Amino acid sequence: MSAQLMDRQDLEFLLFDLLEADKLCERERYAEHSQDTFKAVLDTAERIAASKFAPHAHDADEHEPRFENGKVTMLPQVGEAIRAFADAGFLAAGHDDESGGMQLPVSVAQACMTLFRSANTPTSAYLFLTAANANLIRAHGSPAQKQRFLPALLAGRWLGTMALTEPHAGSSVPDARTTATPVGDGTYRIRGTKIFISGGDHELSENIVHLVLARLPDAPAGARGLSLFIVPKYRVDGEGRVGARNDVALAGLIHKMGYRGTTSTILSFGENDECLGELIGEPNRGLNCMFHMMNEARIGVGLGAAVIGYTGYRHALEYARTRPQGRHPDARDPASPQVSIIEHADVRRMLLTQKAYVEGGLALCLTGARLADDARTAADAAARSDADALLGLLTPVIKSWPSQFCLEANSLAIQVHGGYGYTREYPVERLYRDNRLNPLHEGTHGIQGMDLLGRKAGMDDGRAMRLLDTRIATAVANARASGDAALAQHADALAEEWQQVQQTTAVLLEHLATDRRAGLANASIYLEAFGRAIVAWIWLEQAVAALRARERQRRSADFVAGKLAACAWYYACELPRNAAQHELLRRMDEHALRMQPAWF
Repeated sequence: MSAQLMDRQDLEFLLFDLLEADKLCERERYAEHSQDTFKAVLDTAERIAASKFAPHAHDADEHEPRFENGKVTMLPQVGEAIRAFADAGFLAAGHDDESGGMQLPVSVAQACMTLFRSANTPTSAYLFLTAANANLIRAHGSPAQKQRFLPALLAGRWLGTMALTEPHAGSSVPDARTTATPVGDGTYRIRGTKIFISGGDHELSENIVHLVLARLPDAPAGARGLSLFIVPKYRVDGEGRVGARNDVALAGLIHKMGYRGTTSTILSFGENDECLGELIGEPNRGLNCMFHMMNEARIGVGLGAAVIGYTGYRHALEYARTRPQGRHPDARDPASPQVSIIEHADVRRMLLTQKAYVEGGLALCLTGARLADDARTAADAAARSDADALLGLLTPVIKSWPSQFCLEANSLAIQVHGGYGYTREYPVERLYRDNRLNPLHEGTHGIQGMDLLGRKAGMDDGRAMRLLDTRIATAVANARASGDAALAQHADALAEEWQQVQQTTAVLLEHLATDRRAGLANASIYLEAFGRAIVAWIWLEQAVAALRARERQRRSADFVAGKLAACAWYYACELPRNAAQHELLRRMDEHALRMQPAWF
């Protein structure tokens, strides 16, 4: 396949050599599958991504959705891609056989999604949101709600969104003002405005199912007063049939820097007091329900960022191999042939940096998907609970680290292309713009940092941190036992770095107990340092898996050498950056906290 898609060998390495996803077939839920069926599903995803998604990626960016004659119009190829995806069963990839699903593990389903997202991230966004919407209804909906909404969502006849953000509140979801007033027949009149709703309006499906946070009368203030409602664009009767419009109006399309192929909307609910919704889950527990979708979305954001960075790297690598320019520094004859720019050390540095970021980020995200598999299907309750706790701890890192560093990889991809990379003739410009969204949505770095430090690191007396400590210790032991001297050195470096992370965490948690504002002032720096250590662990795991794959003759010599070189670069050039951040965090630096607004 071309540079437009993920590298298939790398995907299979991550799934089967690193994460051993084929061993999931030993579990009852996946007993009908095998490594062969997993590869066959990847084949199907690769074929549809190449034929239906990739061809219109550039055109969808050039011709973004328009609001004309009361409707949203867009390229017809977007709808064709969505239908092909749904017809192949990918919207129901993880759902039960009896409900029309493929009953795939999360890790395999997400590996398939990397192919679609690398081909065309904006078009795949409609499908990612719909799958997450359906998963929330499956987890929290009543039997009647599941019966009425899930079949159409999983078949792709209806698409789904989540509607959290309001114009006045932004990321401060607890300040939402949208109201839900009981009608008396089990439905509620919804009234309010939501903004930045991806996929919020279009003509791609028969209906759009919005999951809307709103307040019941006399609900408590803040997060504890939010409830969650199913609010379709068109009303749905008791048999799941589509009826009249539901007073959900498109107030405007938002024109974005990137992700132009995905509609971003301002939605008005109940301008005529005729918008009806139905409660999903318990009253005043809406945010807890929504976190089911938000956490899935955060992992999806991280994976999307890794994929876009990875795709940019693939384009840069292809360009560097084929673009002749200049000569080696010691070649003094101007008449000698030019060399491909990949021969130049600085270009190799940029490519190696990209490789370490994007392959580390992708492995991190798929590790999270593998933890989700264990949280759902591990053999005993304790193992499921441990996997869930560890995934909860890592979710802020999975969302934010690729969003930061795989975006940097996209910047380097433009640099490799030189001036051409700054033009629309090459895809790296578009990929950078698309990826710039990922540090913003589903919670900024600052929000993720406060979640990691303010909630996750000390939760349950540090239980998740202890689980992570065990995982890292095992990786260190395996690397030391590999017989490879370089990996043994990396293992020593990781053990030392993780000890530093634990000490920094202890200092910050102690301060949080007495001064929460000061303790969280540098939470995003803590998130970055924590994430850098986590990706060092992920790279060590990849390196050990690559050695095993070489011994079993499962991967080419060049592939394994590339993994080992990227791991070595990360430990030599990236991990040492944490030293200065540990020093800043431990001294409780207050420069940002003390800076007064009037001083800017």
